[in-house]
Amino acid sequence: MADLDRSRKSLLTTLHPLCPAVGDDVLGDFVSRMDAEYFERFPPDTIAHHIQLTSKLTPDHPCELSVRPARDHHIELSIVAYDYFSEFATICGLLSAFGLNIEEGRIYTFGDAAASPASTKTPWPSKRPQGRPGLSRKKIVDVFLVQPVSGEHFSTAEQAALTQALTDMIRLLDNGQFEEARQQVNRRLVERLGKQRSAFTGLLHTVHITFDNSQSPTDTIMDIRSDDTPAFLYAFANALAMRNIYIAKAQFENDGTKLHDRFHVRNRYGQKLLDSAEQEQLRLTAVLIKQFTHALTWAPDPAKALESFDQFLDLIVQDTGKKAKSTALNFLSDKRTFPILARLLGASDFLWEDFLRRQHDNLLPMLTEYRDAPLIKPQATLRKELNRAVAKAKTEEARKEALNQFKDRELFRIDMKHIVEPTTSLPDFSLAISQLAEVIVERSLADCQAKLNKLYGAPRLANKKPCPFAILGAGKFGGREMGYASDIEVLFVYGGSGRTSGKQGVENSEYFERLTQELLHWIEAKQEGIFHIDVRLRPHGGKGSLANAFEEVCTYYSAEGQAAPFERQALIKLRHIAGDKALGKKIEAHRDSFVYSGAPWDLALALDLRRQQIAQLVEPGKLNLKHSHGGIVTIEYAVQYLQVMHGHRHKSLRTPNTLQALAALVEVGLIPRTTGESLRKAYLFIRMLIDGLRMVRGNTKDLVLPPPDSDEFVFLARRVGYTTDDWQAGARHLQTDIEGHMKLAREFFEKMFGKV
Repeated sequence: MADLDRSRKSLLTTLHPLCPAVGDDVLGDFVSRMDAEYFERFPPDTIAHHIQLTSKLTPDHPCELSVRPARDHHIELSIVAYDYFSEFATICGLLSAFGLNIEEGRIYTFGDAAASPASTKTPWPSKRPQGRPGLSRKKIVDVFLVQPVSGEHFSTAEQAALTQALTDMIRLLDNGQFEEARQQVNRRLVERLGKQRSAFTGLLHTVHITFDNSQSPTDTIMDIRSDDTPAFLYAFANALAMRNIYIAKAQFENDGTKLHDRFHVRNRYGQKLLDSAEQEQLRLTAVLIKQFTHALTWAPDPAKALESFDQFLDLIVQDTGKKAKSTALNFLSDKRTFPILARLLGASDFLWEDFLRRQHDNLLPMLTEYRDAPLIKPQATLRKELNRAVAKAKTEEARKEALNQFKDRELFRIDMKHIVEPTTSLPDFSLAISQLAEVIVERSLADCQAKLNKLYGAPRLANKKPCPFAILGAGKFGGREMGYASDIEVLFVYGGSGRTSGKQGVENSEYFERLTQELLHWIEAKQEGIFHIDVRLRPHGGKGSLANAFEEVCTYYSAEGQAAPFERQALIKLRHIAGDKALGKKIEAHRDSFVYSGAPWDLALALDLRRQQIAQLVEPGKLNLKHSHGGIVTIEYAVQYLQVMHGHRHKSLRTPNTLQALAALVEVGLIPRTTGESLRKAYLFIRMLIDGLRMVRGNTKDLVLPPPDSDEFVFLARRVGYTTDDWQAGARHLQTDIEGHMKLAREFFEKMFGKV
């Protein structure tokens, strides 16, 4: 210690004339508290430069940045600042965001404040009084050798912008606004990463990581040798900060092909990382982040991908046993996993929260299955796989759980295909989800009937014959045009009055009411609207019974019945899904006789209802993709109005599917072919956009577009395929397309039916 004090006193003597304007208190504080290795790494003139930067720090001015030219068109950046939690991650993220590739670096931190002979006993008169504001605070000196990714000169304007951005972020850290700082760095970083997209070349070479507790009395030295990847330092530093691992010192070197990163770290208690399990967790974390950042530029929103991946890491490394290591190694062995994972995690908060988090143990098998399985599985295959899964269950509750797990896995597989493979068409995606929903409803009905029959016996008609029961789909489900996060609209119908055959027999009306209630609870909806069963389309709506006898349905939906004109329109989508096929076909026949009877269609009333819909469901100044003028219902209602008005003359119009009906309207000459094609494109475009919003929000109801100048709109554009290098240009292109398609839909509607 005495030798160290003598060395530092000698250094003070050397530095004093190099820092003529720096106070003795600042000079002494720097020399006494800076890491000893720092003085071995830098010459006196560089140290003096850093001390001069340090002298400018005050609580109101917490950082200084120096930019100097270096060899081979590189730049030396020196950042001097007060020490903050997650500061190193913030700095690395900003440098990446400004297109600066970190090739070398030296990161040093002050020790804790303490009186020192070097700072109190100087051979010259003190130039400034002790007690300078901020003097006792810990400080950092970070020196980076960087090169612009573009290969171009880093301009004075860019330097000024980086200085201002760094100052802004450190002020946030100074105020304890760590999450806000992280979000702002993310926003700056993600567009830069988007411009660096390139082909994923497979897995990196082996990442070598070692831990050493022998070289430093206070720190564990974590040594990483690997290939370079975008934003790795940022991602890894964030991961360390979120795990309360403190970086006291670091250095980075690049020999042209490999990176050598060395971190001096301590745990949350300021101690070395001596626990082998803790070291193994960090090793797995570093390896997985390194591989993930190699594929990060493929994510629609790299910031979301990083955030979700970090949570994913916590889940798979929290088990310190063989399972965690096996899971990590399985990921590392499959070169196709990481680009897919980057797309998924960067596409949807909802998908992560609702499914990936809960299924992380099975994620790799599911990703493999996703790649190997087609988007649209034959329903016979789905039935066989579902029946096999349910058959293994021994109790009713276990059968219900098996069915819902199968539903979740298949829905996840279909969603992944839609997210990851841009060539997947919306009609195919809709058909895949709709067919899955049919199989789930069909099997749920069988299990619920078996459960109730044990209690009450089988339902019989008055003539003692079995009483049939049918489930009919409505809305998007009936039209086989379900989308991302769609619900399941159904109508429940039974044959007629009678009684069940069991000792505890009940009236058919009570049996089928209980059956439908059982069905509503059998299929679990994890989020609002997603596979939620909607039973609003039934006689008397919410005031009526859940299940209705066939004659009641026929009476209500008739010219003399109580059905409103909009219910006649809604019945277009009715289609038999499950249960007794003969009864289902009878209901479909009645649907046709009622909907396509040729009876006058009250267009004025329909248009008035559409006006009320817009007035009540569209907020002023907002654009609702479903209900606004030109939204999806504009096209759907136009097609349905024409189906009701002309279906009695043209049988081809009697279809629950919108695109099939649109094609039929063109074929019979009610819509010009060019107009029909334009409407088809507009319909698919708006449906695609609705899926994009639901993908993010996980909610079928919130279909209001974000403001065109918002980050949310920019990322929506990327999620739906507008992935240009200039993200703002992609957002503007999307905005133009939205206006064009919705304008066309509105003009067509008003030309055919009048203004609303």
